[in-house]
Amino acid sequence: MTSIGGAEMVDWNLAVATATRLVRPGPEISREEARAVVAELRLHAKASEEHVRAFTRMIPEGTEPEDTPVLVVDRAGWIRANVAGFRELLRPLLAKMESRRPGGPGGAVLGAVGGKVTGVELGMLLSFLASRILGQYETFAPATRELPGSADGGGRLLLVAPNIVHVERELDVDPHDFRLWVALHEETHRTQFTGVPWLRDHLQGEIQSFLDETDVDPMTFLERLREAAQSLSGAGRPEGERGDDSGRSLVDVVHTPAQREVLGRLTAVMSLLEGHADFVMDGVGPEVVGSVAEIREKFQKRRAQGAGRLDQALRKLLGLDAKLRQYKDGEKFVRSVVEEVGMDGFNRVWTSPNTLPTKAEIAKPAEWVARVHRTAES
Repeated sequence: MTSIGGAEMVDWNLAVATATRLVRPGPEISREEARAVVAELRLHAKASEEHVRAFTRMIPEGTEPEDTPVLVVDRAGWIRANVAGFRELLRPLLAKMESRRPGGPGGAVLGAVGGKVTGVELGMLLSFLASRILGQYETFAPATRELPGSADGGGRLLLVAPNIVHVERELDVDPHDFRLWVALHEETHRTQFTGVPWLRDHLQGEIQSFLDETDVDPMTFLERLREAAQSLSGAGRPEGERGDDSGRSLVDVVHTPAQREVLGRLTAVMSLLEGHADFVMDGVGPEVVGSVAEIREKFQKRRAQGAGRLDQALRKLLGLDAKLRQYKDGEKFVRSVVEEVGMDGFNRVWTSPNTLPTKAEIAKPAEWVARVHRTAES
């Protein structure tokens, strides 16, 4: 583990312990019903493979992409999986921060803060997120005995059963339809990465470029983490005393001029992936999910409104508002391109990194069509 001032900067085990202790309990459900939910989610995940492949036409007939496991987990399982992923992804950044630790009083302060406090703060953030995530395709997750991955050491699909049950009850929608609808979205992400062999390495390279360019002060990073944790505990600054940086997210503290270009490309790719998954889940929906229109309407309202003032503040701090915009902007891009050039025409986006849309093209799909299609035809 990376350390600062002689102390571990992040105590990952403590982060897991804190998050699992603080995470809210899931919905009340009998053991028999829980087993039925898990079994149904596994069946829906398997059925979704065929539906998504037929609709997207991303995987040619007769070919079989790399197999990745589907894991139905509880909130604690999601926490353990994500801590493992964060630890691996942030390793270069934390090592860089350690090398820049200040001497004198500043170093002493960092040593006092230490990995224990940071682990608790990270755990508090994860406890907030763990009750909200319905599913996730972990692209770079290290495989463990408890949480297996694909053969090359990364890639697994997680479906968080208690959260899915909670939302289907909250929305008052058909539970069987909702579970299949969620599985379609997450299976689309799995198809994206298993059907496009270069995508994983490209995205990993962009993320590492972003982290390599990070020039962040350790004290600033830890302070931002504390602000997030204080928001969870209600110990943040009173309303009306937020200051000029109240709208910043955790990601903002690692923005440098050199990173903006990389961040723009990452934003475009994530908008494409999230928007494509939304487009597919709704496109397949009418054929296999009878109540898809009702589910989408209710889910969109819930997604936009959040759960209250605290939820909205934390979404902004954690950068989740930006993720919501990615769903919306990306889906508009995919829909516009498919309407103009068809599904096979849209699938040219997966040809190479050069055919991915730019951030500007996400907002103006016609410009992507002009660049990729008309240039190729001329």
